[in-house]
Amino acid sequence: MDTKQLHRANQAAWNQAAIAYEREVAEDVEFLRRGGADICDSERELLTGISGRVIHLQCAGGRDTLSLWNLGAEEVVGVDISERMLACAEAKARALSAPARWVHSDVLETPRELDASADWVYTGRGALNWIMDIDAWACVVARLLKPGGKLYVFEGHPITFLFDMKADQLELDVEQGDYFASQPATSEGWPATYVGDVVPRAQQATKYERLWKISDTLGAVRKAGLHLLRFEEHSEAYWNEFPNLPEDVRRRFPNTFSLLAEKL
Repeated sequence: MDTKQLHRANQAAWNQAAIAYEREVAEDVEFLRRGGADICDSERELLTGISGRVIHLQCAGGRDTLSLWNLGAEEVVGVDISERMLACAEAKARALSAPARWVHSDVLETPRELDASADWVYTGRGALNWIMDIDAWACVVARLLKPGGKLYVFEGHPITFLFDMKADQLELDVEQGDYFASQPATSEGWPATYVGDVVPRAQQATKYERLWKISDTLGAVRKAGLHLLRFEEHSEAYWNEFPNLPEDVRRRFPNTFSLLAEKL
């Protein structure tokens, strides 16, 4: 399958995952109404005081997007391929009277009307692995940013793809644990520590993920003409990816990375 077909397959899987998000709309609204911001400690330094228009690529159910509004963004625009996820986001924004716009689109086909309109582009927390063309993604980011605009990525570290998620000690995933893999990995269903089995196993959509090496992401940003300002690796995790692994072991390898770049 080509990139578009793989993304459409992932759209079906994310529409299924949205079932779990739909159950949390009211809870998220109350969290956001209290001024809550769903960000990790490693993100806080750069995101506190964010301003202007922020475009959040692969925004899912909008909780993170609206957190950026609580942190100071004047307007947020969420782009996602799942229409059911965007319905959750719209319900939250409507309840909060938030200055938010939601765009149903494959991220690689983000509408041109948004070009050169973003003060910030934000993405991550399990986003890049669903993109089948990292160079095309970076080009979209570059065209969305205003001159002087910034890209901020806070993402799962690709090294975590190598390990068995269910093991109680650090073990290589013998089927998918290849840092240099060039083909998408396939799976059905969702981890229990994320959304779990929201539909019967026989109905679960097949989804496709790519392991993008750190060099792939940095190279794509550079080729798109963006200037790298900062890159860091963190032991901090944004979700419970290894529920059976002792915490002192998990913190010995990078679970996330952050990247800040600017359009000159």
